[in-house]
Amino acid sequence: MGDSVCASCQTPLVYRYLWATGSSVAEIQPGEKVANRYEVITPNIWLDTQPGLLPDIPEELPREIVSYLRLYQHRLHIPQVYGIAHDDILLLENVPIDETGNLYPAITDAWEQAQAVRQVYWLWQILQLWIPLSELGVAASLLIPDNLRVQGWCVRVLELVETLHPTSLQQLGECWQPWVATAKKPVGQELNKIVQQMRSEEANLEAIASQLNALLLSSAADLPLTLKVAGATETGPQQTQNEDTCYPTNTGDPDDPLLPRVSIVCDGIGGHEGGEVASLLAVQSLKLQLRALLTEVKEQADILPPDLIQKQLEASLRIVNNVICNCNDEQKREGTQRMGTTLVMALQIPQSIQTALGFQSLNAHELYLASVGDSRAYWMTRNYCQLLTVDDDVAGREVRYGRSLYRKALQRPDATALTQALGTKEGEFLRPLVQRFILEEDGILVLCSDGLSDNDWVEHSWRDYAVPVLQGTLSLEDAVGAWIGLANQKNTHDNTSVVLTYCRVSRDPIVPMTSAVAPVEIIEAEQEQQEQQYELAATSQALLELDVSEPPAPDKIQTPAKRQGRRKWWVLLGGLLAFLGGASLGLVAWWRLSPETFQQTCGRLPEKVQQVCSPQK
Repeated sequence: MGDSVCASCQTPLVYRYLWATGSSVAEIQPGEKVANRYEVITPNIWLDTQPGLLPDIPEELPREIVSYLRLYQHRLHIPQVYGIAHDDILLLENVPIDETGNLYPAITDAWEQAQAVRQVYWLWQILQLWIPLSELGVAASLLIPDNLRVQGWCVRVLELVETLHPTSLQQLGECWQPWVATAKKPVGQELNKIVQQMRSEEANLEAIASQLNALLLSSAADLPLTLKVAGATETGPQQTQNEDTCYPTNTGDPDDPLLPRVSIVCDGIGGHEGGEVASLLAVQSLKLQLRALLTEVKEQADILPPDLIQKQLEASLRIVNNVICNCNDEQKREGTQRMGTTLVMALQIPQSIQTALGFQSLNAHELYLASVGDSRAYWMTRNYCQLLTVDDDVAGREVRYGRSLYRKALQRPDATALTQALGTKEGEFLRPLVQRFILEEDGILVLCSDGLSDNDWVEHSWRDYAVPVLQGTLSLEDAVGAWIGLANQKNTHDNTSVVLTYCRVSRDPIVPMTSAVAPVEIIEAEQEQQEQQYELAATSQALLELDVSEPPAPDKIQTPAKRQGRRKWWVLLGGLLAFLGGASLGLVAWWRLSPETFQQTCGRLPEKVQQVCSPQK
């Protein structure tokens, strides 16, 4: 107890604090030991002193446990069932308890000290959880202030609460009313209007969500935003071939207009001349589509709803998926021979918006994360490290389907096998996880392949690599190298890719960071960057056959009214979707109907891509 590593083998020791809930919990006193393994810190907080052993798990899972399992995709906010004790005590893991065994503060206790943007952000997260929890009959969990804990920006539910009667949006408005009464001045008046709508009988969830989102973006836009990005990929000490591809790399073009808003990590599967090509195709073609999306967003006068941007990103990923999938079909690759790739991608959307303080900002601080497979994204500050993504593996699938607790599912021999990846199946079967976040605190976004994340080395070591960057004593590029060095030392079996994005919103002077490599790029939210022309990679150019030359500048026109602007966005979005869908279908037809012409065009591709994508191989 108290040691951070094993004295014999130096393995990091896991301190797994659990939340105990049940009718007999109050009878157990602090200091007692339950089942000869659980140290009772408080009646509800227990420490598992033997975390390497499987906990007791019921053969048949009751309904109250299944609700937790069904919400596995929301594990950033919702705890998971660990096991049982004394037959009636449920033990929860992934709970809002810090690494010293103390609960994070309740939202009520932290409310008045929070900035305006964070107050709105907390409410927006609660509203996003309302529908999935209502569908399972546990939305009452969001109506108990002490059950809602906050870890920095993130709202976390302590435990799920079922009720016999359905909950209503009016009840949620009643719950919010005392908080809104003490909200910060820039947002208090608008929040009060929203709550009054929620409390009315005509309350409309979609309209309320739209108003709350607009207030969130306008309050976030009052903050400055500076981004720096750096990345690298390495083969690893025991591998001869690197099947990872990441964007950007430290050897990339510093004038690339996608920087620093875009970061991508792909981990190829399918062996030599399979995985490496799949990951390369994914990165190059996705860059092309993200450039088109950013151009469309920049032209809009209205706020674009998160669900529209999420659907566009999902459509883009399905196009990338089908490019790889059709290459597999032409090569008659079956089963484990089909090449594919994992993906984790971050996109910072620079929407123009009127701020709560009354000026026009060119950045609403939105960050979108998309993930397929088991490459991960983490958010790190000086105080905590949060895993933002959910692995698409067999263990997670068993939990989501309500068939097994996570700890038991990990005992399966195929527990870490992927359940989806780009290119292995048709796009209609792809279910990417796309999430929206707001950048409202200083932190580092880490994207990495499992060459780093395996065996929880990120969770064990994040302070050594993230905090020095935030303190200004370690450059971002050197931090990338240090993370890869850790992976090469601890997880020697795989390739490793790491991309770091340093997000800064504080107004304090930036501490200089010395490095042998110049910073990639810095953006300020108040300054609009000049759109730069650049030549796309040959791989994407040949695959999608799109005209990537800059269009002529349109004539200046009057900014449309709000309703007209919304109609313009729908037209543009529909056109873009139809164009991208047509490009994908056209590519498929080209492969099948004119293999000779396709083969000639493939001659323009890099040699390794030619070898794999050639229909005659």
